[in-house]
Amino acid sequence: MQRILTATLVLSLGVSQAQKVDSIVIGVAVAQTSNTALLGQEQVIGAKFAEKYLNARGGINGTPFKLVFQDTGGDEAGAINAFQNLITKDRVLGIVGPTLSQQAFASDPIADRARVPVLGPSNTAKNIPQIGDFIARVSAPVAVVAPNAVKQALKLDPKIKNVAVLYAQNDAFSTSETGTFQETAKAQGLNVATVQKFQTTDTDFTTQVTAVLNSNVQLVIISGLAADGGNLVKQLRQLGYKGLIIGGNGLNTSNMFPVCQQLCDGVIIAQAYSPAQASAANQVFVKDYTAQYKKAPPQFAAQAYAGVQVMVEALRVIDRKKKLNTWELPALRVELNRQILAGKYNTPLGPISFDKEGEVNQAEFYVAQIKMKDAKTGSFVYLK
Repeated sequence: MQRILTATLVLSLGVSQAQKVDSIVIGVAVAQTSNTALLGQEQVIGAKFAEKYLNARGGINGTPFKLVFQDTGGDEAGAINAFQNLITKDRVLGIVGPTLSQQAFASDPIADRARVPVLGPSNTAKNIPQIGDFIARVSAPVAVVAPNAVKQALKLDPKIKNVAVLYAQNDAFSTSETGTFQETAKAQGLNVATVQKFQTTDTDFTTQVTAVLNSNVQLVIISGLAADGGNLVKQLRQLGYKGLIIGGNGLNTSNMFPVCQQLCDGVIIAQAYSPAQASAANQVFVKDYTAQYKKAPPQFAAQAYAGVQVMVEALRVIDRKKKLNTWELPALRVELNRQILAGKYNTPLGPISFDKEGEVNQAEFYVAQIKMKDAKTGSFVYLK
């Protein structure tokens, strides 16, 4: 019976230097609980789909790999605990995760010190790859993606002059993203009439919405997560705001639809993935994903899939040169990190590669607008 190599995607801190790799296990550390789970649930689906799909097509040159999941929750402590478990208990080769940039700044240094490669599936804040030599990301930085939404809003309404910006001040991604949004708005000649802060745990936004309504703005830009962002969209509409709304990457999920329901309609979101992306790799992914889940894949699922795919393809290259079960675990983790950065990958995101710091090189980006069919169902319609 063929032995399953379980090369866990996190370094084992207590492993002897002489211990050989006896299994191929990839660690996935994403949010399965807390309000961040609205994003993490899609990442779990994307990663599990990658495990099933890639193993059905040969795994690591004929040897199956296994994913081990740890729940990061929605805070730094949860991410740190998840990374430590993957490192010390699961002996992973590398990690795909965490969900939030705020978490990455806390947990990624642990993996970097352990010399375990990390691929961020949704960490788009500034300076993520610069955390360490073993940190990379398949999620394009907010500075590249977010400006497209502002430019698209101006196409839809060239009369926009005044902008309101709202952001979650307790979230590293949101504070990074709002900086990009504000810089872009000013570069486009817009007046940032008011900047309002909130917390990702907030549910009542009366104060912030009142400030927006009193500022005579034609565009509102929100940087937050799906739960708080969805509630903010809902309360803006309920209290009478009629203009365009841009949502940041944290609102980039259909799991927001039950939060703001029909009032989600019209929200504009820049995206790093589209099911319509023309590459052969994406079209196969979309076909099989849709057949299984009865809906097109969302961005967070596609990025998690890409993270697993990159690690698997890098391990295939290594295995062809030297069988994985002949490596010592610490040495294989180092070689995996080297090969990840050296490779080129045809993913659902399109062709990607990495620069020497671990920043993703990606060519195509998109802007979508939410169209709700009713209070429960909607879709992202891609704009040109």
